Amino acid sequence: MRFALLAVRTHKLRAFLTVLGIVVGVATVIAMVSIVTGFNNNMVRNFQSFGATLVQFQKFEPRFGPGHGRSEGERRRKDLTYEDAVALKESIPEMRAVSAERYLWNADISVKYRDNETTTPVVAGVTADYPVANNHFVTYGRFITETDFRHQSNVAVIGEDVRHILFPREEPLEKVVNFNGEEFVIIGVLEKKGTMFGGSNDNFFLIPFTTFDRKFPQIKNSGGDTIHIATVPYTPDQVALITDKGTTLLRARRHVPFDKPNDFAIFTPDKLIESFQGITRGVTLAMVFIAFISLLIGGVGVMNIMLVSVTERTREIGVRKAVGAYRRDIVLQFLTEATTLSVLGGAIGVAVGVAVPAAIKRAFAALPAETPLWAVLVGLLVSMSVGIFFGLYPAVKASRLDPIEALRYE
Repeated sequence: MRFALLAVRTHKLRAFLTVLGIVVGVATVIAMVSIVTGFNNNMVRNFQSFGATLVQFQKFEPRFGPGHGRSEGERRRKDLTYEDAVALKESIPEMRAVSAERYLWNADISVKYRDNETTTPVVAGVTADYPVANNHFVTYGRFITETDFRHQSNVAVIGEDVRHILFPREEPLEKVVNFNGEEFVIIGVLEKKGTMFGGSNDNFFLIPFTTFDRKFPQIKNSGGDTIHIATVPYTPDQVALITDKGTTLLRARRHVPFDKPNDFAIFTPDKLIESFQGITRGVTLAMVFIAFISLLIGGVGVMNIMLVSVTERTREIGVRKAVGAYRRDIVLQFLTEATTLSVLGGAIGVAVGVAVPAAIKRAFAALPAETPLWAVLVGLLVSMSVGIFFGLYPAVKASRLDPIEALRYE
């Protein structure tokens, strides 16, 4: 170890260039594992915040990444209707809540209170079952009731982001806001959910489903929109049951032949998590391949520098063997030096790999990063393995030198 560290101190630049590939490889692996792990964990927490037992029926499958285009068959799908939601609630007793939801997309939105205005909230028409079905309850005030639904009341429940913009210093309950030219009374504020994929889960403006259809009849009648039907069972072990029963009922109502696939999508947090993690696994594999190439280059560098070291120290090897060193002693010496170089590179790589995600997390709060302990240990183990593998040949070559020839080398 002392000889190895002495060699590093004597040839600092050469040692740094030798381990640079290992540094890059280990740092890449740890940084990518940290970012992907943090992103996955954050995504799982966000999806599970909807409720682990959520089963949502919708027109299209949720998608990530490129390829958002729909096939002709998908575009011809019929919209889900409020009557479908009613049928689910009346026919499936295991469903604790059935929430029909219609959303306002690609429209000008303006919610004003005195001099404050927001134009970015997600506007949705919902029913009284929304909080239970979506695991999103009010912090204070009340939620939309069946009475509000029947009377098409002009009431609204807002998210924390909307409350912060419109009512930064006063109580929002019972305040009257102007929503696209019509007055609405704020009756409740939703609990804070945080961000997801850089977007907020607290930027909601919820109104009764019937009020939504009255105010935006073009959405209901355009044929280009549909409702989302969020459902939850009474107990977690009934998820599969309500999924099967709901699927059977909707297939019958939509007249889907027995030999044809569903013409609607079924969303659950588990399915969406699995779909998303399929993408992140692909990204991880690509980065691991790049890291492998870097480690290979670094290993070749270690082998090359050790071969140079064997040549430079031929006379030293001869002296050692002349005074009684065994071949295994020479092998152990040079193998230790190669491993020390690699582990040094691995340690630097670990430091860089931990620092980069931490810096990214500070700079971009929406991009979380979590460095698991096993990634650090794997980084050090891989760097040590590279040193042993690529240092073995130079070490064996050094041990086979003839002491007589080695002593008179110089």
